[in-house]
Amino acid sequence: MCFRGNEFRFQRPYGSYVMEHILFKISFPAEFHAQTAVECAFRLHPHVAGWLRDIEKIVITTHESALRIIDKKGPLHNPADRDHCLQYMTAVGLIKGSLTAADFEDAAAADPRIDQLRDRMECVENRRYSQDYLDPDKRSIANAVQVFFKDGTATEQVAVEYPIGHRRRRAEGIPELIKKYKVNLARRFPAKQQAAILELCMDRPRLEATPVNAFMDLFVI
Repeated sequence: MCFRGNEFRFQRPYGSYVMEHILFKISFPAEFHAQTAVECAFRLHPHVAGWLRDIEKIVITTHESALRIIDKKGPLHNPADRDHCLQYMTAVGLIKGSLTAADFEDAAAADPRIDQLRDRMECVENRRYSQDYLDPDKRSIANAVQVFFKDGTATEQVAVEYPIGHRRRRAEGIPELIKKYKVNLARRFPAKQQAAILELCMDRPRLEATPVNAFMDLFVI
């Protein structure tokens, strides 16, 4: 198996098989249908964080699959519930300008501002987003967010059609993926072992020539 550009290619005795449209969950731990909505919320955060009480409504423009899977109202009982709520993740992004695994836990969910914003959210379908989600040449996961205030003003509508882990954003995504890999290696292994693993993984010809057992031995503490 090897990674080439936007695809993984599996070598077989009688040919090769290609997996296209590989998605990497890189920037934050959000269910994939909400990734772009959260990115929109991050961009809007500086413009709304100081005026949360003045928000009249928030319109999330999305695609059919997101409406069917993660458009969720009412009580959210656990982290899995919150991870599958488009409104919850968007609200956290607007409030904090970030989203981490800790934001799905009970302590973070107790912040009353999250449900206050959820109650003001309206999710609507953009049919083009739904079509592009199913289009094999695009496979977009589009969302847009716009915030309206009580005084009649509004933010711009911020739209993101492809999450950073999408093949159309590989140039942005691969450096972030490597950075994430380094962070997680540091959580587990001593510095010398981290360096050995990373050095091999960044040398594609040597990595492809390395036996699986030798590669796995690098991860033994």
